[in-house]
Amino acid sequence: MITYKPRVALLAAALLLTGCVGGAAALPDHRPDATGPRAGAPTTAAPMPDVALEVAPQQLPGLGPKTWGDVPPEARQAVVVTGSGRNSSRSTVVLYERSDIGWEARAEWPAHNGLRGWTDHHRAGDRRSPIGVFTLTDAGGLLRDPGTRLPYDQGPGFTINGTGFEGEPLAGSFDYVIAIDYNRRPGTTPLDWTRPLGAGRGGGIWLHVDHGGPTQGCVSIEREHMRELLRTLDPDLRPVVVMGDAKSLAR
Repeated sequence: MITYKPRVALLAAALLLTGCVGGAAALPDHRPDATGPRAGAPTTAAPMPDVALEVAPQQLPGLGPKTWGDVPPEARQAVVVTGSGRNSSRSTVVLYERSDIGWEARAEWPAHNGLRGWTDHHRAGDRRSPIGVFTLTDAGGLLRDPGTRLPYDQGPGFTINGTGFEGEPLAGSFDYVIAIDYNRRPGTTPLDWTRPLGAGRGGGIWLHVDHGGPTQGCVSIEREHMRELLRTLDPDLRPVVVMGDAKSLAR
């Protein structure tokens, strides 16, 4: 279940930033009063108390200028996948949404990525996940639509069997998938094998159900988290995935 952070501090920050502070008590009192200040006399405002305020960042945390520059300005949802290391198959997924006051983290989940880690130049069969910023436009799975607003293709084409790199069963991994728009044609089923960059550059890179081990190049999270992600992503908010090892994302 997605846990929403309290917004009290964020709203306080917004009020301060927009100048919405004070009120009637901040206005000079013009009533006759022998002990009060003369009408029109300068007054000294009481000092603001020292308050620690949580302000939502105006760009996605952990991204350097190059990566941030690749995030479309219209994107208001972002799935940020940060690998533990260049050659690590473990990563963390954070779901962000952009509000009027900045980017806010909505959920954080553990994840797996490619067996051999990450690459700037993904090739078919290299067992690394591609680094970059990609749109999220299409979903599908073996099981019926859990309530996503993305186009959803359900069918037996998402059946998978066999075992993973650590001997774990792969069955059920494609019960729910979200196509990552790397070397594919957006607006089609995740099963569409059109490869605009050519077959040699690989493809079929998805977010899918975790099977307990490294992937061929996809990103996997637990089943309940996939369901939550599918229900949360909204095509009207132009969702993207930002993925790579921490050092690469910080460039």
